[in-house]
Amino acid sequence: MCSHYQAMKDRERYRRHFGVEPPDDLGKFDVWPLYAASFIRRPLEADAGDEAVPHREALPGQFGLIPHWATDTTIARRTFNARSETVATKPSFRDAWRNGQRCIIPVEAFYEPDWRSGRAVPTRIIRADGEPMGIAGLWSWWKSGKGELVHSFAMLTINADQHALMRDFHKPGDEKRMVVILPSGAYDEWLNAPPAQTDEFLRQYPAERLVEFPAPR
Repeated sequence: MCSHYQAMKDRERYRRHFGVEPPDDLGKFDVWPLYAASFIRRPLEADAGDEAVPHREALPGQFGLIPHWATDTTIARRTFNARSETVATKPSFRDAWRNGQRCIIPVEAFYEPDWRSGRAVPTRIIRADGEPMGIAGLWSWWKSGKGELVHSFAMLTINADQHALMRDFHKPGDEKRMVVILPSGAYDEWLNAPPAQTDEFLRQYPAERLVEFPAPR
């Protein structure tokens, strides 16, 4: 599972690739659960018929989904990844999934531990063409006892036991997982797809389109 990634901080690159105005606060560059970052969603007003409403919007949020019923934000330490196989039924994610609260998480690189040497070697993974990644996710909202509204998000993951690259990560014997990297031309389709059609997006990203190398200490 992915608990560490690098977010986009170049605002012009953000605009060019995702076709949306970045939020004022882009959060951290190196992002871990409970850290601030940004996500992209379909605006809540998109069905109002107003042509002035953009087809996408970027918001500040927190990595690690906080369901609306949570008592505090610490649940995000366990909800930063959502397994696609159980996302519709797991209490932490099922409301967001049922309500179509899908999002795109702008990412420059993500990290996984390579155990082939017998010890965990943090490894940085990027797109081979140098472009940013749009990772499929879910978003939610939560209100604190003081009435503060917090947006949060999680990355969707799929099985990668047979993936030519991602099968090399995580401990021997553990199931191999990978985040869902969306094709660049499918962003709106992912945000707008009916629930019954989301399975077609939950696919492995081709190994030859990714590059991995040990992270600098």
